[in-house]
Amino acid sequence: MSLADSLESLRKVDLADLDLNNLGSWPIPVKVITCVLLLIGVLVLGYNVHLKDKQARLEQSQSEEQTLKQDFERKAFQAANLEAYKAQMAEMETSFGALLRQLPSDTEVPGLLEDITRTGLGSGLEFEEIKLKPEVVQQFYIELPIEIRAVGNYHDLATFVSGVASLPRIVTLHDFHIEPVSDDSSSKLRMSILAKTYRYNDKGLQK
Repeated sequence: MSLADSLESLRKVDLADLDLNNLGSWPIPVKVITCVLLLIGVLVLGYNVHLKDKQARLEQSQSEEQTLKQDFERKAFQAANLEAYKAQMAEMETSFGALLRQLPSDTEVPGLLEDITRTGLGSGLEFEEIKLKPEVVQQFYIELPIEIRAVGNYHDLATFVSGVASLPRIVTLHDFHIEPVSDDSSSKLRMSILAKTYRYNDKGLQK
């Protein structure tokens, strides 16, 4: 039967005349189309029921594979350089410990206050107050804040700050405030400043 004859016979088919209980009596073109539709339906149903979940799991596994590969490469690089890291860490700990032990101990604090006082007097300042404030404990070191109020001209104050920065002990200066001593005197200035020195925390270092 030619394609034209098949199409012609399809046009003459009345769906109401098709007997579902006697499929063998259906025209050949109808049988072919029905088989094709059934095959498509089976494929779609099989994909949705069976293959779709497996496809999702496959994609998930592929994504996990990439993550695992990257994690493996990172860990392999770390393992290859582990000894170098250990040596570098040991060197850093040794250097850090040595630096911390260069900070002043409790017994050196009075000497530091004397150095600050001597630097100020040598710069021409008049001290109004030098007061130790409560210590601030950090893991590896302890801050020793010192509140200072002094009077002098601008040049004297600058010389004092420079001198404190040049002390052999570590001293940092913070929160400075400068104002005229009186309204009718512009040469005399009052400076309030917070100096901080540090001593190592031997208990924190031993942890």
